[in-house]
Amino acid sequence: MRRRDAKVRLPEGRPMPTVKSVEPTVAAHLYDRRRDLPRLLPLWPHEIEAASLGEHARLLARMRRALRIERQRGRGGHWAYDLARHAQLLRAYRAEVSLYMRRGGSASADTAKAD
Repeated sequence: MRRRDAKVRLPEGRPMPTVKSVEPTVAAHLYDRRRDLPRLLPLWPHEIEAASLGEHARLLARMRRALRIERQRGRGGHWAYDLARHAQLLRAYRAEVSLYMRRGGSASADTAKAD
């Protein structure tokens, strides 16, 4: 049995990067919307493209909702909770927020209530 404080290491001996240790700009480079979003959210192809800022804001709202649901599953000990999915959702959300801010979106629109 592994100790709780044991660090997970990559084969080269380097420590495994955590979600918090990855900067949003670095996460944006590791993230590919066309590859990663269909695995995380049920979206139509035109929703994945998100050409306008409004569509991008709606995509962020859906991602916030999915994160909230996943977090509730984890906290409640639900059998369907998946830590890897939660981490991927968070990484994708941070990358999308970074992209949204670079495109000229406002922080207030990003933090608007999803529902």
